[in-house]
Amino acid sequence: MQEQLDKRRKAAERVTIIGAILDTLLGVLKILVGVMANSSALIADGIHSFSDLLTDFMVVAVLRLSHRAPDANHPWGHGRFETVGTVALGVVLIVVGAAMAYDSISLLFADEQPPLPTWPALIAATLSIIGKEWIFRYTLKVGKALQSDLIIANAWHSRTDALSSIVVLVAVAGAMAGIWWLDALAAVLVALLVGKIGWDLVAKSVTELVDTALPEEQVQALREQVLSVDGVINVHSFKSRNMANQGLLEMHLQVAPHLSAAEGHYIGDNVVCQLQNRFDDIGHIIFHIDTYDDEEFHGEAFCPVMPTRREISQHLDATISRILGDNPDYELILYYHPEYIDLDIKASEQIHQLLHHTGLSARDLEEQLREQLASLNWFRTLKLWLPPR
Repeated sequence: MQEQLDKRRKAAERVTIIGAILDTLLGVLKILVGVMANSSALIADGIHSFSDLLTDFMVVAVLRLSHRAPDANHPWGHGRFETVGTVALGVVLIVVGAAMAYDSISLLFADEQPPLPTWPALIAATLSIIGKEWIFRYTLKVGKALQSDLIIANAWHSRTDALSSIVVLVAVAGAMAGIWWLDALAAVLVALLVGKIGWDLVAKSVTELVDTALPEEQVQALREQVLSVDGVINVHSFKSRNMANQGLLEMHLQVAPHLSAAEGHYIGDNVVCQLQNRFDDIGHIIFHIDTYDDEEFHGEAFCPVMPTRREISQHLDATISRILGDNPDYELILYYHPEYIDLDIKASEQIHQLLHHTGLSARDLEEQLREQLASLNWFRTLKLWLPPR
């Protein structure tokens, strides 16, 4: 598992570093050309590219933190850091959108017409659009392949830079044609789109942070896979949540009451393997083995009120001694239900000898045991098994 996390982290870091290099080159280009071509919009766009560079560094830091192996303080792993990082990026997009909208609206209502830019600004804006659109598509492809909201968020942050460069291109062309207000109007529309993208990312990440369940259709597919495993009678108390795009599951698996604890646990392990083999996005799974459906008790906390094995053995020892005159060895198997207990007794050779000595049959002993235990409110039935002779 850790090897896969490291591979995922390296792939995410690679695309982020490529984006950081591109942001640096474009930021320097747009600021220099903006100064020479008398384009304040292009200078602002260059500053926007450097803001992308800062978020690229933040993404790399969050990736290294979120892909660490589980430790004593974070036994579930560090995946939540990726979610928190996605929230931070979403907030950045919202702030960037709000700032762009404010500046553009201010420009619309300005008293003085801004100075007209020259043609080199058109070339710089065009190069920025091409570069940022390429890195957006590349980053988005990697983010979807890795199922990383953080990388996808960073891709959309790159798209905002491409959109702002489109605004610059339109603004420069419009200003050169005499329609100076196109800059501000287009920027307001782009700002609204940027803010919407940021809001969607924040909303999705917050639902993960508050442990929202997986979509119903996905949960249904998971339940069907569990029920297809040999030995599973039912699955209930099924809980799901997301952490860094990995599904975390908790469930109660109902198996036949006569199974050994070892066999019940094997069935649970088989369920885990089949779920993780079929669904790549399922991470940690916790299962609890039940021998009855405890959902019929309306989900209330159930605390055992039945007697323990020691108490039951004391009852049986006393009862068998009264019937056979001795306390022979036997193997006791208990089948607990919230309202009763069924008993299986595997008799020893010693019980064979005592039955022969007292003249009782195995059936007689079984019936007398049932009669003498019948007054106990937890007792339901008993079966006596004698070894072959």
